[in-house]
Order: sequence, then structure tokens, then C-alpha cells
Amino acid sequence: MLKSRQNIFQISFNSMVTIALAGLLYLQWNDAKLAYVDSAQLLSKYQGMIDARNSFQEKSALWQSNVDTLEAELWSEQQKFEQEEEQMTVKERKLSQKLLLTKRQQLSDYLKAIQEKVKQEDSKMTTQVVEQVNTYLKDYGQKKGYRIIIAATEFGNLAYAEEGLDITEEVLKGLNKIYAGL
Repeated sequence: MLKSRQNIFQISFNSMVTIALAGLLYLQWNDAKLAYVDSAQLLSKYQGMIDARNSFQEKSALWQSNVDTLEAELWSEQQKFEQEEEQMTVKERKLSQKLLLTKRQQLSDYLKAIQEKVKQEDSKMTTQVVEQVNTYLKDYGQKKGYRIIIAATEFGNLAYAEEGLDITEEVLKGLNKIYAGL
């Protein structure tokens, strides 16, 4: 509940700041050339992001396959132990239990390492793509004479814009063209 209130506060605060900045910029640069892009649409349709996501999903599938294999091996060893437990000596039983416990701990450690790796890879991928988009937007804005390009987000930081100020499709075409090497 507290987190929800914080999120609502953050969204409201971001919206107010964006509106205030836009108002100040409008008053200061009445003749300024302004535009906006829909950042969610831009990132979801940018071929660089699509390819990065596909690559990330392939890596994730491989990691999950490794985890599945290790879990299956551990389950198989657990089943074998349970079937043979009654025929084991006390010493063999304790040793087998200790080995199973060690393997469970190793699997747990591996899962934590994989989860951390997933977070790092996702962050790295996203950062690289966002840097590509931001670099392109900066170049695009300079070439087209924009004084400011605002990124509209899913949190509603852009409350209203005149028709024609949305340059998302034009930016997306250029960005994909550069990505494709054309």
C-alpha cells in the first residue's frame, strides 16, 4: 500500500514537473520548435530493441534449460536415494543425505547467480538501446532544428500536444534505417 502511494506520488510529481517545464519553455521560447516522441512506442517498435530482446530471450532460454537439467538431476538423485535408503548403512545414508543437501545448496546458489545475471544482462541491454535512441534523438533534433524533444511516457508526463508535434513515426523510421545500415 505504501509503495502504491509512493508510485502515485511519483507519477503526480513527474507530471507536474513536466507540465511546469513545458510551460516555462513555452513562455521563454514562444517561437521554439518543439516536438515529442512516444517513448514506449519508439522502444517497442525499434528494430534494435526487438533484436536485443530476442537475443536476451535466447540467453534466458539457455539459462532456464541449464536450471531445468540441474533440477531434474537433483530430483532423480533424490528419488534414487529414497528407493535405496532402506538398504543403506547409517554411514552411507548420512553421506548420501549430505551429498543431496550440498547439491540442493549448489542449485540454490546457481539460481541466485542466474537471477543476478538476468538482471545485469537486461539492464545492460536496455541501457545500450536507450543510449542508441537518445543519440539518434539528439542528432535528429539538431538536424531538424528542434530546441526540445519531449519523451512521452506511460506515466502520462505529456498531458496534451497539438496534432503534428508527435514525431515518433518519423524518428522510428530513421532509427530503424540506421540500425539496418541503410
